[in-house]
Amino acid sequence: MSTSAAPPDTADIARYAVAVRELCEFSAKSGDLDLRFTPAPSAQEGMAGHALVASRRGAGYQAELRLSGVYKSLRISGRADGYDPQRQRLEEIKTFKGRLERQPESHRRLHWAQAKVYAWLLCEQEGLEALEVALVYLDIGSQQETVFSEHCSAQALQQNFEAQCERFLGWAEQQLVHRKQRDAALRALGFPFGEFRASQRPLSEGVYKAALSSCCLLAQAPTGIGKTMGTLFPLLKAAPAERLDKVFFLAAKTSGRQTALDALTHLTSGPLPLRVLEMVARDKACEYPDRACHGESCPLAQGFYERLPAARAAACAESSGLLYQARVRELALAHQVCPYYLSQELARWADVVVGDYNYYFDLGALLHGLTLANGWRVGLLVDEAHNLVERGRKMFTAELRPETLAQARRGPAAKSTPVLKRALDKVRRAWVALDKAQSADYARQPEFPPALLTALQQCSSAITEHFSEHPADSDAALQSFYFEALHLARMAELLDAHSLVDVSRAPALHKPGQSIVCIRNVVPAPFLKPRFEDAHTSTLFSATLQPMAYYADLLGLPAGHVQIEVGSPFQAEQLQVHIARQISTRYADRQRSLAPIAELMARQYRERPGNYLAFFSSYDYLAQALDALQRLDPQLPVWAQQRRMSEAAQREFLARFSEHSQGIGFAVLGGSFAEGVDLPGRRLIGAFLATLGLPQLNPVNEQIRERMQQLFGAGYDYTYFYPGLQKVVQAAGRVIRTPEDQGVLHLIDDRFARPEVRRLLPAWWSLG
Repeated sequence: MSTSAAPPDTADIARYAVAVRELCEFSAKSGDLDLRFTPAPSAQEGMAGHALVASRRGAGYQAELRLSGVYKSLRISGRADGYDPQRQRLEEIKTFKGRLERQPESHRRLHWAQAKVYAWLLCEQEGLEALEVALVYLDIGSQQETVFSEHCSAQALQQNFEAQCERFLGWAEQQLVHRKQRDAALRALGFPFGEFRASQRPLSEGVYKAALSSCCLLAQAPTGIGKTMGTLFPLLKAAPAERLDKVFFLAAKTSGRQTALDALTHLTSGPLPLRVLEMVARDKACEYPDRACHGESCPLAQGFYERLPAARAAACAESSGLLYQARVRELALAHQVCPYYLSQELARWADVVVGDYNYYFDLGALLHGLTLANGWRVGLLVDEAHNLVERGRKMFTAELRPETLAQARRGPAAKSTPVLKRALDKVRRAWVALDKAQSADYARQPEFPPALLTALQQCSSAITEHFSEHPADSDAALQSFYFEALHLARMAELLDAHSLVDVSRAPALHKPGQSIVCIRNVVPAPFLKPRFEDAHTSTLFSATLQPMAYYADLLGLPAGHVQIEVGSPFQAEQLQVHIARQISTRYADRQRSLAPIAELMARQYRERPGNYLAFFSSYDYLAQALDALQRLDPQLPVWAQQRRMSEAAQREFLARFSEHSQGIGFAVLGGSFAEGVDLPGRRLIGAFLATLGLPQLNPVNEQIRERMQQLFGAGYDYTYFYPGLQKVVQAAGRVIRTPEDQGVLHLIDDRFARPEVRRLLPAWWSLG
């Protein structure tokens, strides 16, 4: 919903724009929250289904008919699925899988509400006195249509339309008042800290200009200048002039989201009517993780839509405007609704949303879906944007794992349902045949294996039918395999040069059917680019975005995007940088490197006792170096990162770095302590980097190198060199956090002295 979905004319300035679907979601939803798993068509299947229905109609049939209308201070618009002028029939088309009679009555009411709103808009536009209104349900499997229709007079449709609008009107008028007050306050907003920090101003100016020119900005800005406030403040200042509906601050890690929330708390400490929503993962917000998400199981799902209006009103009336996780939970429990799904509803009404990358960039991302549905003008801020390359790859990668299939085959549904058992067994046989035909432990396939894909598609259809017939079935193993298979089939449909298909198995494992079949995304750009294009403006920022062409290529930044590099506020004298040219940390030299690394670390600690971080390329190398140092100097305090540390253990690790403590913490480069960690002053006075951070040389990375060479002509750099040096610079950035900090950095490898490496290190470092 938007007050500025299109450039306003004089009559529209005071109107609230709302999409038909969103109007009906607000006014016609009722009953329980019911998220029991039911098979549903994919977006591609839905579009194909709509096209199929339209192709069956006669000449003159109008598909995707744009309609709009006005009621008091509302402007309502949307696209009707289809209209047959000869029959004077407006159609709302819905695709489905399974048995239509199992469709909840609440869904049918919502569909009728949408169809009748479109019907009135059409009557008004064409001057019609009556109209046939039809719900057309297309079974994706059989491609058969089921049609429900009503003959409606224009007068009845108008009355229904006005009743729907009246339910929303009071809320919309409150939103118009809020928007007016918000924009006035943002125009008058001053920088909360009086003056910008050094280097913070050029970053802020870049963000502001990007918003005013509706473009995408890639900004490298050094650690310690206040990048979060330096991006949030100018984008909010630009919001009134650019008629931005929402600002989405997207981060890769909890620490980045918390920094944004802290900055927004500073901004809203005065009388600023700004609604800020924190979105968290479902597992962190669920009150009853052992219960199914529907009214018969969870008390917070029962009657959800009856209690939602009061909870929503209370949240939007919050005087502070800060709807952080704890506060949303308090409000939800006070009104006995689910905190997680309340936060999803509140995303429609927040001005700023802080959440993970996946809320906007994933294939089914909530915030992106709402942006398109409502025609929002949004501003994106992508924190620590170097992480989006790897996160994007994970979003668009699909794996088929043998243990998932094995668990599904052993599950109760397969044991009791012969059709399911045969379908799962067929997948197993196709998988075994694939493995028998492959002699190597790793192989790239020219396409997804056709026999296995056919078996997966047929198995998915069988599981779809099973869950349609048995909606209460809670076979978790079968559901897990089903989701895995659906995601893989979807990525197979989208397969192109951006991804590889490979089959791998453990070297010691020769049993057929035990491989991992993967569609491995290596270039997320084709999936991310449309998301940036759907935003009014976007800024991607990080301390490590060199070379910028690498990130622009892999992230799919739009043509005409702007790049800036903000100078560092730090002086070379603050950081003593030493290159250990006599030591090699190459894999073949690891054992020989241990003693000199231990001696270097002990000597530095004796010369200047304090807190240090030491980074290594793997847990094994870390353990060997730690052992060597302890044997050399048993009295030196040390502590080490462990595999799969809990959040509590991570906090305990960082707590060792205090203003008065001393010792060396050992960590893995690229892990949780190599970025997003702020240890200013005496909490950290130095770091040792015993690695160039280059990804492991293995068959997978070699295939990625070949693909990068084909696409960009820089296979080694794009696969190994640039990702490795990015991790090094991020880890080294833990040392100097403020203009008052002093520290030392030891780059332990002779390759750090090479010109091509030095060019990618921060310009303000004095490398000697």
